[in-house]
Amino acid sequence: MPSNKPLGIGFIGSGFMTQFHIRSWQAVREADIRGVWSPNQAHAEEAARLANEYRVGEARAFASITDMIASPDIDCLWICGPNHTRVENMEEIVDALERGVGTLTGLACEKPLARNVAEAKRVVELVEKSGLLHGYLEDQVFSPSLVRGRQLAWRRGAALSGRPYLARAAEEHSGPHAPWFWDGIRQGGGVLNDMMCHSVEVARFLLTRPGAPRASIRPIAVTGHIASLKWTRPEYAEILREQYGMDYAQQPAEDFARATIEYVDEQNHPLIAEMTTSWSYVGAGLRLSSELLGPEYSLRINSLDAGGTVFLSRNVTGRAGEDLVEKQNAEQGDMPFVGNEAAEYGYEDENRHMVRCFVDGVQPVLDFHAGLEITEMLMTAYMSAEQGRRIAWRPENLDSFIPEVARGVWKPGHLDDRPKKN
Repeated sequence: MPSNKPLGIGFIGSGFMTQFHIRSWQAVREADIRGVWSPNQAHAEEAARLANEYRVGEARAFASITDMIASPDIDCLWICGPNHTRVENMEEIVDALERGVGTLTGLACEKPLARNVAEAKRVVELVEKSGLLHGYLEDQVFSPSLVRGRQLAWRRGAALSGRPYLARAAEEHSGPHAPWFWDGIRQGGGVLNDMMCHSVEVARFLLTRPGAPRASIRPIAVTGHIASLKWTRPEYAEILREQYGMDYAQQPAEDFARATIEYVDEQNHPLIAEMTTSWSYVGAGLRLSSELLGPEYSLRINSLDAGGTVFLSRNVTGRAGEDLVEKQNAEQGDMPFVGNEAAEYGYEDENRHMVRCFVDGVQPVLDFHAGLEITEMLMTAYMSAEQGRRIAWRPENLDSFIPEVARGVWKPGHLDDRPKKN
């Protein structure tokens, strides 16, 4: 039987993602946020104060991950630090557990699971060694609009006219918040690695029959394309250099990516997933969009349609901010707003699911193995973009493949300029 004592949650990382999770925790029961660790102690203290302000737990900053594990207040860890620290963080967790410093119930890890397949496999190896429950934090498949829309499309459309065959998913905004996101080496790539991890799983989720396992549809081939459309232009490269210390004239990462994944279902019906991601989209703010098409029906979702709009005339001039929508780009005109971003983007339901699984002692629907599969898809898309061809699943040498962007040697160009490999 589950204990009446709320789980104590500790966060690894104190940045943008952790703060979104903290906001979502107002809708989570059976767990309290009790700790935050960051290599920047001041940032950890700031995140802990935020948790206390929201009254989602008596949180405090810890000096190390090991100290959090040693604390009797901490039962589970949410791993939300930069991509290049994933393996290091996991190794410290497993080392502390093996030395008997403390005990844990579960781990939840933000997207992507790692920068490449080799690192993702190492993370999976470590979590299996720990014996802990583990969940992969993909918030968008918990978005209420997406979950409800999928349910209706399958229950009413697919039940009468046949399964859906085409899914589209896109995430677009004007660029990330922190310097390491822009760094292809630390991040593991550009926008493809940063955001297509969302879109790949959203499209797969839509194409998978409710109640069926993820493996009920199988990938057959992947085609990818990456480009730098905006941020290597001299005037914008200079903005990155001034704001983040990144030199995109010498070491760029892609700001646009698209991929097509071909699947088959259990009856060998062909299915198509199309994904697009961009750091070069300038609209009101972050735009999450998805579609699902079947024989006699279609589903369409756009996050910028989720709330209302407020019109601000040219005489209304205020400071720049993100009080209307994430990655906001304007403060005038007919501006959309999202009433509760933490709910609409899926964080609330995602965290409720993870907590409930850990309380009940069961594995979450999405675990680290799912995160590994998504990383494999992303790396195959990079491989396809570099080779300029469709790649059959599962390609050789995927485990050792590191994208050119992640090695700091990628040079933007047209797809037709890339060498073709037969």
